[in-house]
Amino acid sequence: MIIDGKKISEEILEEVRLEVLSIKENHNIVPGLAVIIVGDDPASRIYVNNKKKACSKVGMYSQEYSLPENTSQENLLKLIEKLNSDKNIHGILTQLPLPKHIDEKAVIEAICPEKDVDCFHPTNVGRLLTGNAYVLPCTPAGIIEALEHEKIDISSKHCVVVGRSNIVGKPIALLLLQKNATVTICHSKTSNLKDICMQADIIVCAVGKANFISKEMLKNDVVVVDVGINRLPNGKICGDVDFQDVEPIASYITPVPGGVGPLTISMLIKNVLECFKKIK
Repeated sequence: MIIDGKKISEEILEEVRLEVLSIKENHNIVPGLAVIIVGDDPASRIYVNNKKKACSKVGMYSQEYSLPENTSQENLLKLIEKLNSDKNIHGILTQLPLPKHIDEKAVIEAICPEKDVDCFHPTNVGRLLTGNAYVLPCTPAGIIEALEHEKIDISSKHCVVVGRSNIVGKPIALLLLQKNATVTICHSKTSNLKDICMQADIIVCAVGKANFISKEMLKNDVVVVDVGINRLPNGKICGDVDFQDVEPIASYITPVPGGVGPLTISMLIKNVLECFKKIK
C-alpha cells in the first residue's frame, strides 16, 4: 500500500481552510505567516513558494521577506524582532540553510517561541521533550499524521529511525515514544545497521543518501517512511529508500516525491493556525 502524502495533505489543508474561513467571518481576521529567505538557493526558493501557495489556498495571510545573500546577521535579527511584535503575524520561519556568515542558532533563538511554527526554538524543543508541545515539528508531525490516517498501529511496535538530525530524526523518535513505540535511533556510527533495521516494524529513514535502504535490510511487511529527497545525476528525484526494490516487501511505503514532503507543508500551515489560536 502506497501512502499518498499529497492526498492526506489536501485533507488537512481543507480542514484548516474551513476553520480559517470561520475565523474570518466571525472575527474579521486571518492567521498570518512571515517567511524569511536569505540568498537565492534554488531549493529554498521552491520550498518558500510552496509555503506561500499553501497559505493562499487556505485563506491565510503570508508575507515574504526576500533578503540578499550578504544580509548581515544584525539586520536579520532586527527583522525578526520587528515580526515578533507584529500583531498580524502569528507564525515566523526563516528558511534554512542560511549563508555561512549567519549564526543559525542565534536566528532560531531570536524567533518568539509562541510564533515558532517550525518548533526549532529550544523552548519548544523542551516542551516537545516533556510531552507538552506548543506545536509539533512539521515533518515528524506529518509522519505521525500519515501513519494514523492509514490506521497503522504504533503502540508496542519497534520503530527504527535512521538519522539523528534535530529537524527529523530526534523529534520523530520522541513522537513515536509518546505513541508507546519502542524506538531505536541509528546513525553514521551505528555498526550493525542492517541487523537493527531487520528488526523494524516501522522504519523512518532520513539520512540524505539516495537509495540507501534496500530490501536486504528489511523484513517482510515492514512499514517504510522515506523522508529523504535526493537528486540523481539524471535529474530525477529519489528518496533514501530504493522504492522499486523495497515496495514489494513493504506493507506500507511513502513515495518520493508525493509522500512526506506535502505533509510537511500542510503541518506547517496547521501550526500557523494553532499559533494564531493561542496568541489571539
